[in-house]
Amino acid sequence: MNNPAELLTSLPLGTRVVVRYRIEGGLTDALGDLTARDKASCTVTGKRGNVVVPLAAITAAKPVPPPPARRSPRVVPPG
Repeated sequence: MNNPAELLTSLPLGTRVVVRYRIEGGLTDALGDLTARDKASCTVTGKRGNVVVPLAAITAAKPVPPPPARRSPRVVPPG
């Protein structure tokens, strides 16, 4: 499957994805969970909220692994 928009329509909702798409003046990325899609767009929900991406603007897309676990805070020994 070479078409990134087709890939996004075939992935199950809830899959973590990165999507590169065209905007005025260049390209940008959306990283997060694929939470919705229809015939014209898909929605990626990440740290910045929901991003609705027109399928016609997508230039690349792929599933990605879950985010790494948060590190616990560094504890400085007294002294």
